[in-house]
Amino acid sequence: MGRPPRRLVTREAIMRAALALVDEHGADALSVNRVAAELGVKGPSLYNHISGRDEVVDGIRELIVGEMTLDPSIMPWTAAVDGWARSYRAAFAAHPRAVPLLAARPVRSRAALHAYADAFTVLRRAGWPEDRLLPLVHAVEYFLLGSVLVLDDPPGGPLPGEDVPPGLEPMLHAPPGHRDLAFEAGLAALIRGFAAELAALRP
Repeated sequence: MGRPPRRLVTREAIMRAALALVDEHGADALSVNRVAAELGVKGPSLYNHISGRDEVVDGIRELIVGEMTLDPSIMPWTAAVDGWARSYRAAFAAHPRAVPLLAARPVRSRAALHAYADAFTVLRRAGWPEDRLLPLVHAVEYFLLGSVLVLDDPPGGPLPGEDVPPGLEPMLHAPPGHRDLAFEAGLAALIRGFAAELAALRP
């Protein structure tokens, strides 16, 4: 098999090739040499543009965060959080194989840090105390990432015949779109709960 055609090597091209690699083959496939091969060059040549694999992971995060939308001008704050949550899920649903890769590395990319800053701005403006900002954002993130991780699971795999307990009809006869229904129910419950908490905090 011949080498892939050589493509223009830039930092953005490296990150996009890396994300495409992860999308197709999973997080374990990511390496500087593998990305270089996708670009039709030798691995060491990428070090003219990046410092190593960790920077590539940060670049993948930047690309995915760039697909999200958080508009701090949207009012009320619950609508802003709802819109952000939906765009967050859509972005990661387009790249579910990147989730384990990003979960294993602390947030370092500037795009992600700006997104956090925007989220904190929305919550501060709503009156949330400083010590509740990060727990609230993380709670929403954990729920969203969990919802993405199960998107590729088969809806109803085979169950063992003899040891199946009674009462499993909701699993055995799951309605169409049940994962989307679960997402809608969970997001609505989170936002309602946080809104009630904020109301209780106000004098």
